[in-house]
Amino acid sequence: MGHTQGAPEWVPTRDGRRLHAMVLPGPSGAGTPTVVFEAGAAAARWSWAAVQPEVARAARAIVYDRSGLGLSAPDPKGRTLQRMADDLNDLLGHFGSGPFVLVGHSLGGPVVRLAAAREPERIAGLVLADPVDEAAEVLFGRRFRTFEKLSFPVLAGFARTGLLKRSFRWLLDATPPDFRQDMEREAFHPGVIRTQREQARTFLDEVAAWREHPPELGSIPVTVISGALTGSGMNAEVRAQANAAHEHRAAQSPRGRHVIAARSGHYVPVTEPELIAAEIARLPG
Repeated sequence: MGHTQGAPEWVPTRDGRRLHAMVLPGPSGAGTPTVVFEAGAAAARWSWAAVQPEVARAARAIVYDRSGLGLSAPDPKGRTLQRMADDLNDLLGHFGSGPFVLVGHSLGGPVVRLAAAREPERIAGLVLADPVDEAAEVLFGRRFRTFEKLSFPVLAGFARTGLLKRSFRWLLDATPPDFRQDMEREAFHPGVIRTQREQARTFLDEVAAWREHPPELGSIPVTVISGALTGSGMNAEVRAQANAAHEHRAAQSPRGRHVIAARSGHYVPVTEPELIAAEIARLPG
């Protein structure tokens, strides 16, 4: 039997790296946009374990690993938001001329927004699941930046000792066996934390610049899904700011939509995958 996430494929980038992707082809002759998923900061293709197969009932559905995560090798030139968006656009070009629906979770939200703004003619829509958004002022204060800086040595220690895997036991227990094997092999080693730290080095400064000059998405439909619950480092104040920012982001699109995931905190792809799949299906074909 094949893997639940489909067949593996290696995608070349413009500077010679290779990105690991997995493809579920969808039904023959479906005529719907290809759906491409972008994971959160330390996550890879397996974070879409419950969403991708559901989407593939109606469309080709592609997951991949950013450089330095999953099976994709690290990027020796760094992990700026610009380079992450370039990689995503290289991946889209590998799979055809579109149209594409891009789906991003957390940090993946800004990545898909920037990629879409650079080549909007091939983008049919965006679905952003609890994304990082520049309208949330809390992201740019000293307190958040200090917390982020101090967290990386702790996470690296957890990865070395196995505590990181134990802290995500709830996620492992919720995934099918082939996903779980992938995660146990790839998701909890120190290299993941190194990539996460490299992504964070310039990310907030790049996103902060969008407060004055956000990526131009034109008429691309944008659906933003917010978790309703606190947790995963988000207290009530942070959650309220995040959701207000999400509502604002959806309102910037002429066909924007803001949806609350009532049973979810930050990990909407795990706790309400059916909601994400339904919102993808609502977008125009």
